[in-house]
Amino acid sequence: MSVMHITKANFDELVKSSSKPVLLDFWAPWCGPCRMVGPIVEEIAGEREDIAVGKINVDEEVELAMEFGVASIPTLVVMDHGEVVDKAIGYMPKKEIEKLLD
Repeated sequence: MSVMHITKANFDELVKSSSKPVLLDFWAPWCGPCRMVGPIVEEIAGEREDIAVGKINVDEEVELAMEFGVASIPTLVVMDHGEVVDKAIGYMPKKEIEKLLD
């Protein structure tokens, strides 16, 4: 599955109403660790049919970033049935990101 571009306008439809758990990557183009995590998140999206993956640009979606209390990026959030079930901040290798999803 491809990575979804999440905005305030499509958040309810693509994340809150998702029948699958959703991995959200809060990032910004100027963030070095975000550029390291991004390809890993995209790889996971291509490998896992059991989850949905979305990216949220914190510069464009300030309101969503504030709603989730994002103070540092990258921040990864796992949601299931509209509820936050896990959250991690900073660069993590693929195995650690996958542990968030188990």
